[in-house]
Amino acid sequence: MTVSQKLADLGISLPDVVPPVAAYVPAKAHGDLVFTAGQLPMVSGALPATGKVGEGSGLVPAADAKEYARQCALNAIAAAAAAVGGVDRLTGVVKVTGFVASVPEFTGQPGVINGASEVLGDVFGDAGRHARSAVGVPVLPLDAPVEVEVVFSFA
Repeated sequence: MTVSQKLADLGISLPDVVPPVAAYVPAKAHGDLVFTAGQLPMVSGALPATGKVGEGSGLVPAADAKEYARQCALNAIAAAAAAVGGVDRLTGVVKVTGFVASVPEFTGQPGVINGASEVLGDVFGDAGRHARSAVGVPVLPLDAPVEVEVVFSFA
């Protein structure tokens, strides 16, 4: 089954590639790999939420941040596909790096980044199994709660 067929089966429509907010490209192919820039959870050109992930008033709940990490991964698929000439050229996921802007006492970064890992697994099956880092940081661009980078293989 092709990646585009799997996306259709899952009812997932890829978003438009998010334009860069600084001096970089959304994704860059090198050899048989394509590296995405850090993808924010942009939806229709805007962040769905801003701020730090944690428990309590005024913070982004971890469950919401997990959904934002999923959106980051979909944005990464779109960026990678555009860089290599189509989503069906993507053959798998090599590495995911996830950043979670969180309060110091929050230690659930791996659970948040599961939002990205799980959707990549759904889309790519066994080829979606990947190495991963999930890192807590004090702040991300545009005050986004999450940011995800993905390295894909392609043919």
